[in-house]
Amino acid sequence: MSDSPEYVPPKVWTWDKESGGQFASINRPIAGPTHEKDLPVGKHPLQLYSLATPNGVKVTAMLEELLAAGHNGAEYDAWLIKIGDGDQFGSGFVQANPNSKIPALIDHSGPKPVRVFESGAILLYLADKFGAFMPTSAAERAECLSWLFWQMGSAPYLGGGFGHFYAYAPSKMEYPINRFAMEVKRQLDVLDRRLAESRYIAGDEYTIADIAIFPWYGGLVNGWIYSAAEFLAVHEYEHVRRWADAIGARPAVQRGRMVNRTFGELSSQLHERHDAGDFEAKTQDKLAVK
Repeated sequence: MSDSPEYVPPKVWTWDKESGGQFASINRPIAGPTHEKDLPVGKHPLQLYSLATPNGVKVTAMLEELLAAGHNGAEYDAWLIKIGDGDQFGSGFVQANPNSKIPALIDHSGPKPVRVFESGAILLYLADKFGAFMPTSAAERAECLSWLFWQMGSAPYLGGGFGHFYAYAPSKMEYPINRFAMEVKRQLDVLDRRLAESRYIAGDEYTIADIAIFPWYGGLVNGWIYSAAEFLAVHEYEHVRRWADAIGARPAVQRGRMVNRTFGELSSQLHERHDAGDFEAKTQDKLAVK
């Protein structure tokens, strides 16, 4: 099971820009901005700077769910951050998120702008702000938060672990793919056992736990990320698939998946979202014929 030739770590690690695989051009071992660039600000109090990766979809789905539930204060502008071009290293974005990762949210509704970064923190901030998609009883809230933080701790094994070595690494390596595939299947089994006894992740009600977990694990079983559904035999997880089908059918989630999307069918791509009417008028297929 060993890879050949065997890698011997150096005494002191140094940065090799040529060895990082598909994302070598944007991965680096230092923080901070690489160039000056202010962030645009639209007409709504909530300004989102993102891309339709699973972490980005969490927030756009949440905002669309809030609007569908009648929370008009959740209207937002969604600006596209092209991480392949290094937009996340612009000075304005780094000020919004010193970790230089999407998504980042700035709330201008109060006397002073509030920045929120990390997708789980944004979901919790919005749930508290609007009193929605978060249980109010202590026990149910604890259950919801436990699953929210489960996702934040587990998804790096799926994304940076399995996803990187299976889909993006410069070459296929048996040990890391096997190691992370095993962990991802264990996580799917955790979810499947939970969903065998519960309609939604945190109980009988749809919450931010579902909104957080769906883009990653729902996306995986639906074949939307890494094209690994067959490899991981996701058909084995019938309760996860039942749940993923139900969440994926929600109109707000479908809209959320379109926002800041730059891949897939042109009709599914809404690069920027500034108004609800943009879903009908400004998808890439509509813009292409103008």
